[in-house]
Amino acid sequence: MAKETNGTQPPLWRILIIALLPTFIYSVGQGAIVPVIPAVATSLGADLGFAGFIAGSLLIGQAVGNLPAGAVVSRFGERRAMVFSAFATIVGALISVFAVNAWMLLAGVLVQGLMTATFALARQAFLSTYVPFQYRARSMSTLGGVFRSGMFVGPFIATWMITATGDAQTNFWVFIVCSALAAIAVAVLPDVEKVSRAPRDSAEVYDAGGDAPTGAIPVAKDVVAGSGSSRGRESIAQTFRRRGDVLLRLGTGAGILMMMRSSRQVLLPLWGLSIGLDDAFTTLIIGIAGAIDFALFFTSGWIMDRFGRSASGVPALLGMGLGFAVLAFTHDLDASATWFVVITLWLGVANGVGSGIVMTLAADLADREHPAPFLAAWRTVTDGASSTVPFVVSGLHAFAGIAVTSGFFGVLGLFGAWLLWRYIPKYIPKPRRR
Repeated sequence: MAKETNGTQPPLWRILIIALLPTFIYSVGQGAIVPVIPAVATSLGADLGFAGFIAGSLLIGQAVGNLPAGAVVSRFGERRAMVFSAFATIVGALISVFAVNAWMLLAGVLVQGLMTATFALARQAFLSTYVPFQYRARSMSTLGGVFRSGMFVGPFIATWMITATGDAQTNFWVFIVCSALAAIAVAVLPDVEKVSRAPRDSAEVYDAGGDAPTGAIPVAKDVVAGSGSSRGRESIAQTFRRRGDVLLRLGTGAGILMMMRSSRQVLLPLWGLSIGLDDAFTTLIIGIAGAIDFALFFTSGWIMDRFGRSASGVPALLGMGLGFAVLAFTHDLDASATWFVVITLWLGVANGVGSGIVMTLAADLADREHPAPFLAAWRTVTDGASSTVPFVVSGLHAFAGIAVTSGFFGVLGLFGAWLLWRYIPKYIPKPRRR
């Protein structure tokens, strides 16, 4: 992994540092604003419902932003796309920091969501193309871990900023500074597209039913067929038509996994409130679960590289599905608080086992020479599914109660596990053991 190839290929760890450092800086800034958006919205006159919508618009912006992001990355390349999106993020954050009403804040948050999609897709496209298959899952889970670490560090900076200034709206300055630093890092660090040699230049490919030569890049048959330069100019609509089967089957399973992850963030705080737990205690338990989740990101990548993608994705969805299903029956028990702690930590473990699986599946399925169009289509499906969670939770909670809401996500998780179990072997070959 760390050896140079004929003196031309730098160590993989160096490529990953160059590739992931700007991502960490950017995600710290995003982590600093996510917890304060509802508070800023209410301070600008929004009611609780509208404040929740403004907070959710960050996810909506990311889901919608994947559509143009694929075209931007394909046309201008990963490096230019990251620099552009970082500077455009600054514009959105400036709108938010100087917002005088909730609608102005909404506009700024949407811009930040749109640019986050471009930034994230550009980095994923690079890793999909240049990292050898035998390390791909670990690199993708590391990318996911970097995003999570930034989202973990950001709230602590947000707390410090609020304490120092007494105004939550000043936290958007953190995102401004981090976006500028990320753009500078991308511009100053060596261009990873030049210092690394794409494995696509020399590696073989094989289909899901074939034997894997050492160092080959496994891809499904429909990815290999017709591969050519025209793929770089393919539109998202064309990608949906050409790859609709895999997007419908595996994309739905991955979208359910993203929904389960988002439901943890939305449903667990509501559950703690509904059973009368102290806000600080609920936040502490969720924070511990997040730390467990983060700690498992490299383990998840190792599992995928060693035993195949199903060995990570299926247990993750089974674990989260069972967790929410059990939680649904504990609301009125005397030990409801204990069950909340146990299930919350269990969900952290289950999600951690699946760290990086959605990006890894996308990388496996994307065209080797021009991954951006498929990655954009894939992220549109998965991020779109994730963005529906606040509406699903609100609607089910209003009509059927929080226990039924938890049960719904339990059943959904089990269905998603079946989809991954059924279709991952169909589209993605299992890596060879060494």
